[in-house]
Amino acid sequence: MTANSYGLLKTTFRAATVLAAGLIVASCVAQRTVPEQVESSKPTVTYKYHNDEELIQTNQSAATFCNQYRLAPQAASFANEPDGSKVVVYECVAASMPAPQPPMNPNLIYSYRTDQELLNASRSAQIYCMNIGSQQVISNIVTNTDGSRTVTFQCRRQ
Repeated sequence: MTANSYGLLKTTFRAATVLAAGLIVASCVAQRTVPEQVESSKPTVTYKYHNDEELIQTNQSAATFCNQYRLAPQAASFANEPDGSKVVVYECVAASMPAPQPPMNPNLIYSYRTDQELLNASRSAQIYCMNIGSQQVISNIVTNTDGSRTVTFQCRRQ
């Protein structure tokens, strides 16, 4: 009887371990998010996002959305949601007059503090990469000790 109790205890422990590991994996998967388009109407599109990488993805998605009207996206507003996510509204505007850009940075390393500054850096890097015949890719975002963040872009041949 003692052997059966030990075997049952051992089996129960293994099952609990497997269940706990499964819950940990499920919670990690649930934390991965992608930006979500929450509204669209000509000439605006709205996205919900959670971090800087997703913000850059919203800019690329907004470019695709605006391109159908032969327009370019311009961030019109940002908002914080009660659940901790953020919302960005893009307006589709004529691209004939380019918006003021930060100076070209051939090293593709930019410091920023706000979401708008991140979008400006992304646009500048994208223009630089397009001018040399490449596609821009994010390689790294780092939070600095002074609270600013640094993004490094990398141009990749198509």
